[in-house]
Amino acid sequence: MLSFRGEKKAKSIDIPWRFAVAPTYDKEANPDGIICFGMAEHGPVRADIAEYMNSNVKFTTNSVCYPSMSTSNPLPAAISSHLNKYFKPLTPITPEMVVKVNGCSAAGNMLSFALAEPGDAVLVSRPVYGRFELDYGVQGGVEIVYADTDVDEVFGTACVQRYEEALEKARERGVRVRALVVVNPHNPVGRCYPPETLVEIMKFCNRHKLHLISDEIYALCVFDSGNPEAVPFTSILSLATPEIINPNLVHVLYGFSKDFASGGLHLGFIISRNFELRRACSAMLRFHSPSSAAETIGTAILQDEDFVSRFIERSRRDLAHSYSIATSILDQEGINYVKGGNAGFFLYIELSPYLSLQTQEHEFALAQRLLDNGLFLHPGEEHCKEPGWFRLVFSHDEHVLREGLRRLIKTVKET
Repeated sequence: MLSFRGEKKAKSIDIPWRFAVAPTYDKEANPDGIICFGMAEHGPVRADIAEYMNSNVKFTTNSVCYPSMSTSNPLPAAISSHLNKYFKPLTPITPEMVVKVNGCSAAGNMLSFALAEPGDAVLVSRPVYGRFELDYGVQGGVEIVYADTDVDEVFGTACVQRYEEALEKARERGVRVRALVVVNPHNPVGRCYPPETLVEIMKFCNRHKLHLISDEIYALCVFDSGNPEAVPFTSILSLATPEIINPNLVHVLYGFSKDFASGGLHLGFIISRNFELRRACSAMLRFHSPSSAAETIGTAILQDEDFVSRFIERSRRDLAHSYSIATSILDQEGINYVKGGNAGFFLYIELSPYLSLQTQEHEFALAQRLLDNGLFLHPGEEHCKEPGWFRLVFSHDEHVLREGLRRLIKTVKET
């Protein structure tokens, strides 16, 4: 009944633990419901965005027509101004350099079509956000080639050697790598890349004529973790000079889902100086354009610079508070996690001591025990070299965070 590719994609739905479980917990109405620590959302500040939308966004006829039929398109100018203010690019971003898309997942899909052929690959270090396999692979048919790096190694210049090794292994089996993806701030480790490492990665890409896709979706979710040695965020846009890398090889992804706690808005951007790439992506907007209503909302938010400034500060304070609670409890209970985080919504925690055997099967079994106790953590999603590592999302209301951590501790103590 289906095509070969249709059957293949349908079967991918059945991959164990591939998708997050929806949260059902409510302190009053459903106290025994599921708490989800697997979905990277910043719940506590969503109310601020919703309140702003209800009070300040005015819809017009342009907000409900086809995007291509709108008589006004101020969003590219608004996002350009935002990026110029907060990302500090060496050369100002202009509206012409921006492709509007319906989220960064869509952007990855579009880039897989524009930059690679089916069977080609993109290169990433791991541990890493596991959904890149879907973003670049489900429709584009592009493989993910992993460079195995230790957690600390990924942020040092030595990571380039791991990229070289992974690139060579791919070539030996006949796989052509077309691009390298970095996530900065990093998901799931929650740190930012030092500028010197980004420079070496750019040199590596330029040397091998690889496109560099810098996913900067968490750019402004950087907070004070109390660690004076924490590395601040540096956008690739503030470092990429023609002497380091061909400007046509550099592409930045950004969106509203993290910095503005608005994943449901489905509003993202590809920022590139590569004219031909932008043309190719623009041709795909029939399938991946944001709605005119979403553009109206995004433009209103970005043009209100006072609100953006206040919201970012509120978001950072909340993340710092939640991070402090989570790390204090994990420290008290002796649960190991990667230290030094100051960005994003997550901690990368080690639960391997609670596996009876160090296998993926036993990692899945632990995830099931956690779920039986009302807590969802995604096993294997970040593709660590060893089983037992989980990404724990801490960006919840305090009572949800504390209850979820209580369930985590209860489960591992019973193991």
